[in-house]
Amino acid sequence: MNAAGIYQERVTTAEEAVKVIKSGDRIFLTGNVSVPQTLLAALVAYAPRLKDVEVCQALTVGAADYVGPDMEGHLRVNSMFISANIRKAVQEGRADFTPVLLSEFPLLFKNGILPVDVAVIHVSTPDEHGFCSLGVEVGLTKSAAESAKIIIAEVNDKMPRTLGDSFIHVSRLTHIVPVSYDIPELAMADEGSTEIVEKIAGYVAGLIPDGATMQLGIGGIPDAVLKYLFDKKDLGIHTELFSDGVIDLVNAGVLTNARKTLHPGKILAGFILGTKRLYEWVDDNPLIELHRTEYVNDPFVIAQNERMVAINSAIEVDLTGQVCADSIGPKLYSGVGGQLDFIYGASRSKDGVPIIALPSTAVMKDGAAISKITAMLKLGAGVVTTRNHVRFVVTEYGIADLYGKTIRQRAQALINIAHPQFRDELKKQAAELHYI
Repeated sequence: MNAAGIYQERVTTAEEAVKVIKSGDRIFLTGNVSVPQTLLAALVAYAPRLKDVEVCQALTVGAADYVGPDMEGHLRVNSMFISANIRKAVQEGRADFTPVLLSEFPLLFKNGILPVDVAVIHVSTPDEHGFCSLGVEVGLTKSAAESAKIIIAEVNDKMPRTLGDSFIHVSRLTHIVPVSYDIPELAMADEGSTEIVEKIAGYVAGLIPDGATMQLGIGGIPDAVLKYLFDKKDLGIHTELFSDGVIDLVNAGVLTNARKTLHPGKILAGFILGTKRLYEWVDDNPLIELHRTEYVNDPFVIAQNERMVAINSAIEVDLTGQVCADSIGPKLYSGVGGQLDFIYGASRSKDGVPIIALPSTAVMKDGAAISKITAMLKLGAGVVTTRNHVRFVVTEYGIADLYGKTIRQRAQALINIAHPQFRDELKKQAAELHYI
């Protein structure tokens, strides 16, 4: 039977497709803006007939009825990155969190640590050879889907056809649910006030040399940096994700990828988050290649890019250089993501530039400001980037270069880029700790 015949034979409704899920099954759910909405809604409706079904995922965007209190005993999320829509459920103990480097996320499924019964995925329509593209989310999905016993796929005529290691043949799809809806848009949000973000972005841009290959983490700061790079030459991208900001740099002839030492001439990523403009731009674009996250985020692959620049953010940084990015004290907030993968990869790169960028303060619910440069991390805070891995820390008050520096030198450098209203107190605390 040819691909078209296989496709037609396996077409079904979402309601029928989810009936193959049994109590006790482990499901892999495609995430980011690629969440299969129709299938997920059908699963929530069917869930009262199921018991103890585990839903494994990373970041998901959109409504999260599947972690509602009424799903207890039926569906239980096990997330390897805590997104905003499931954070309350995790913090209340109604959902689970598994800490893991993003580079190793797909290997949990591929290597049978978490065997997958059913993968629920979201793909483009097939080409003339029967291959569907995984579209805007390839990195975390491909290996997990390939390791599943059953693959249920939403096939969406509005999913862009991205290139690279991004394809799955219709013969691998056990159930096919045709849909047609726009991929959700997610513009990178500002962090703090625009003025603060812009100042940080300007300092970060000053650390980026011509010919650099860049990783851009999630958030307003990495995206804002792109606006300050139009005077640079021959920049490249090797990143877990990118957003709309790269388009203008490509059109301006700045982002050429010409001097990349790995995959020259190509923008390499695992997934994309952005607007309709971005989705239309990546569609069938030979400049873009999406690959598996266990490849894209492998520190020893990343390090093969010379002049590798990694730009990531944090919740707080202590005076020894420890970086917390996944919790507020003991309260789980997000996850390690790709931060350590890229910070370590960039540090191993020839002329690499690993950067942690964050506003100097945060505003609490009561309106009070607190310093994000702290004498010590909060009790119970997770260390994502260790003091041994950290190099550059950037706030709106400047750059602290911590590499090869003593604790005394680090403490002073970090106090210098803290908000002025907190510097005296930080000096006092540093002295009490015998740091200075």
